[in-house]
Amino acid sequence: ETHGISFRIQITVKELLDTDVLLKLLFHLPVNYPSTVPDISVNSDQLTRAQCMDVKDKLLEQAKKHLSEPMVHDLILWIQQHLKDVIKQSAIVCNEKTTLSKGTSTEDGIWMLLLHLDHMRAKAKYVKTVEKWASDLRLTGRLMFMGKIILILLQGDRSSIKEYLILQKTSKVDVDSSGKKCKEKMMSVLCETEVQSQYKRFQTFEVKEYSTLKELQKEFETAGLTALFSEFVPPLLK
Repeated sequence: ETHGISFRIQITVKELLDTDVLLKLLFHLPVNYPSTVPDISVNSDQLTRAQCMDVKDKLLEQAKKHLSEPMVHDLILWIQQHLKDVIKQSAIVCNEKTTLSKGTSTEDGIWMLLLHLDHMRAKAKYVKTVEKWASDLRLTGRLMFMGKIILILLQGDRSSIKEYLILQKTSKVDVDSSGKKCKEKMMSVLCETEVQSQYKRFQTFEVKEYSTLKELQKEFETAGLTALFSEFVPPLLK
C-alpha cells in the first residue's frame, strides 16, 4: 500500500513498580521504512498519559539509532529492559516541570481538531472505535451527525491530537461496499489549531445527532466556536 502498514503489539513488563504493566504499542511503518523511523503510539492503563508520551519519545530516540535496518523487534526488547528507568526519569522530569510551572495555566498546549468524514458504513462499530480512542487519549469533544454531515471535534493535548490522527488514518475503522474491513480514506482535516481563551473547553466526549443545521450551529456557538462553524460547516452542504 502507498500508506505503508500498521500493526499493534501488546507486551507485559513484569515486576515494575510492584505490578505488571501492559503496554499497547501501535507501529505505523511508512513505505520507505526502515530508512524512515516508524510512527509510534503508546497506551497503557497502568501508566499516565505523560508517562506513555515519555515511553514513545524514548522509543523514537532508539529508532533513530537503527535507521536503515529492521528495528521493531529491537525496540520492543529495549523497552522491556528499560521501562522502569524511563518511568523513573519521567517522574523526575514531571516534578521539575511542576516546580517551574507554579502559577501558570494548566491549559497551555491544549489543541483542537475538526474532522469531516464522508460516510460510515459500519456506523455502530465506527462510533464505538472513535469513543474508545477519545477515551484512551483523554480527548474531549463531539462526534456529530446532521443529515449526511459527519464531524469529529476534539480537544486535548497536542500530542494526543496527533496520535488520534495517526489512528484515524491507519486503522481499519469501517467496511467497504463489499463488507470488507477498510481504512478511512475519505477524511478531511478541516481545522487543527491551539484552543483560544474564548473557546469553551468540552468536559466530556459525546456522540450527538442533530435534526437541523440550526441545532448543529448552536452546539458550536455554545462552545464559543461560531467562527469555526461559519468557515467550515456551511460549505459542506454545497
